[in-house]
Amino acid sequence: MSTDTDVQLQPRKKGLTRSQKRSLSRGAQYVVFVAAVIAFAVSADWGRLKNQFAQGSIARQMFPDVITMALKNTVLYTLSGFVVGLALGMVIALMRLSSVGPYRWLAGIYIEIFRGLPALLIFIFIGVAVPLAFPGTEIVGGTYGKVALALGLVAAAYMAETIRAGIQAVPKGQMEAARSLGFSPGRAMVSIIIPQAFRIILPPLTNELVLLFKDSSLVLFLGVTLEERELSKYGRDLASTTANSTPILVAGLCYLLITIPLGFVVRRMEAKAQEAVK
Repeated sequence: MSTDTDVQLQPRKKGLTRSQKRSLSRGAQYVVFVAAVIAFAVSADWGRLKNQFAQGSIARQMFPDVITMALKNTVLYTLSGFVVGLALGMVIALMRLSSVGPYRWLAGIYIEIFRGLPALLIFIFIGVAVPLAFPGTEIVGGTYGKVALALGLVAAAYMAETIRAGIQAVPKGQMEAARSLGFSPGRAMVSIIIPQAFRIILPPLTNELVLLFKDSSLVLFLGVTLEERELSKYGRDLASTTANSTPILVAGLCYLLITIPLGFVVRRMEAKAQEAVK
């Protein structure tokens, strides 16, 4: 006849611990991932893919123009649009923070409109609507000026909100301290607040540069000459001429030459910002 003591002495059945369950779950995920990769590798027709996307002779014909012309134009379009967007975004952000009601309303309307419209429509508006509305008027810089304006209008709406958030993230005591030292509100904003805000918003601004780099492909809707083509337009034109998609792949790899390093820079800046907060 068993007693309570005998029951207590019987070993209890133990289930899996939480860490063991996590390890099993992680292992199952790895197995599924590897199985999916193997299934893809086995089922894909690599010969046809190589013939359509990896013709070495066609890729060699693209150099050096793909770098000296297409990539160069893409970088110039992106940087010019970023500069215009940053300058306009700063003005809109300050209007958004202004104590003057009409300024805040205009800034809010601009942000809502240009964040809601696709970038494609902005390019079409700059390339078609502006010449129709103002006959004989030429935008300074030709195609480069048009691209800078189109990209800048789109980027400014996003940058304005980023800059506004950065300014508001600066402790209010900084403004009060500057005023106590005799700074005017405008001088305190320019000399004290905005520099600190930019240290906060540098990672998202760099991320916006990456997005603009890809949006520069919309330049084709402005009608460009052969020497003004960027990577996407250059790749598509050669793909049509050669009846092969290798130029598109090469153009995509050129995009990655810029976006991957920029993405790495963004992650490093975000990590440093988090360490500074800690």
